[in-house]
Amino acid sequence: MSSAPESEYAVVHTKAKVFYESYARKEELQHQTHYCPGCGHGVVHKMLARAIDDLGIQDRTILISPVGCSVFAYYYFDVGNVQAAHGRAPAVATGVKRSHTQSIVIAYQGDGDLSAIGAAEILHAANRGENITVIFVNNAIYSMTGGQAAPTTLLGQKSTTTPNGRSAANEGYPLRMSELLATLDGPVYIERVGLGDNKQIAQATRAIRRAVENQVQGLGFSMIEVLAPCPTIWKMTPVEAQHWVRDVMEKTYPLGVCCDRTQETRPHPLPEALPALEAIPQILGIADDNSGAEKLVAIETTPDLDLRVRVAGFGGQGVLLLGEILAEAGLDAGLEVSWLPSYGPEMRSGTSNCHVRLSNDPIDSPLVTVPDFLVAMNEPSLRKFDTSVRPGGWVIYNGDTFPEDCQRQDVNVLALPFTQAAVEVGDLRAANMVMLGALLEITKALPQASIDAALRRLVKNAKWFELDQRALARGRELFCQSQKEVYLEV
Repeated sequence: MSSAPESEYAVVHTKAKVFYESYARKEELQHQTHYCPGCGHGVVHKMLARAIDDLGIQDRTILISPVGCSVFAYYYFDVGNVQAAHGRAPAVATGVKRSHTQSIVIAYQGDGDLSAIGAAEILHAANRGENITVIFVNNAIYSMTGGQAAPTTLLGQKSTTTPNGRSAANEGYPLRMSELLATLDGPVYIERVGLGDNKQIAQATRAIRRAVENQVQGLGFSMIEVLAPCPTIWKMTPVEAQHWVRDVMEKTYPLGVCCDRTQETRPHPLPEALPALEAIPQILGIADDNSGAEKLVAIETTPDLDLRVRVAGFGGQGVLLLGEILAEAGLDAGLEVSWLPSYGPEMRSGTSNCHVRLSNDPIDSPLVTVPDFLVAMNEPSLRKFDTSVRPGGWVIYNGDTFPEDCQRQDVNVLALPFTQAAVEVGDLRAANMVMLGALLEITKALPQASIDAALRRLVKNAKWFELDQRALARGRELFCQSQKEVYLEV
């Protein structure tokens, strides 16, 4: 049997360029994906890959894949890849698209992900008309986690959580997400396609390409819902599962275009150019109105500075403002900062506290569970947080004397009537600033210029600004006087 010369043959179908040459998820199976035989995800992957190749956008594409069977898409697509929490792909895609406006951002989601935990995310992204593309693979079941009923599970369909079949009375009706989103004004193109036979697959290929191309043209939100087989969880052969898509699923989820506004939609306007670096202080409102952007104050600190402060008291005592000023001053001084408030629902007299960190290095967590300094503005707060202060740390307490049953031998204590000192300065509500002044005098971590700049930004009333400055100075004085008294006693 003779063979024709090699030159007579032409290669008409090859592996998409956007796929990696080998898949590194499993060392022994680098030639194949992790999907089950007959799974719809593999087919949809090929369609999406072909669209990316045909449109020449591989270097611009960012794929968002959340939890589900598609979770390992980053092993297959040689594009930008971002892993998202369950259901949050539209929110992540929104952030990525808005920060990388020239990118082509594609959210790839399953039905349990998009229509259950992620229902609010997809609803609002569609309503905003975000210029992203969503591929919605609907196999009417939670596949990766063992076959629980999803919002898209058909009436009568059995699952691990509906062993007798889904009941409208008990589990409600199947959610038709494409029709639901098509009622909104934001989406530009929504179509439902299927993988039930070759004709459906050909149409699905065209629809996915069009949805991606809409984004290239800047038209707005597009979503393609793909009715896909899941032979393993459905307990069918691949052929039976494909026929089930065509003969059963399509009755509940009819194929077709649900929304098409591409002809009347104008491309999204190009985003404004990013501001110059020197303009950012003015935009953030941290610039001096009279002299332009304030210069950051260089401070002399140890390389390992990591100051952790917990401020606690009642609502209305200025607990959060104290922490804000401390954090803002650290920011002004060029430090890494974090400020995390925590308070109850009451407007006044409820519990209130905040976590503040100042560091020369990036901050891993804003939580302050073991503070270097506890600023307790009342006795309940002292009793709640006193034991958390690290050995060698400081407790600054707003009280005449420190409660005997709270005393520790391994921490420094400063107990003074700060509220009375505030009254002497001009207003008892300035007690928080008196305590902040004492804290600043102890730490000596921030220059006065940074404190003044932070106070000026956060306290707009000139009367209160002057009062707070006096209160800060009084706090510093009180600490210095307390140390002289300790020295004289010794």
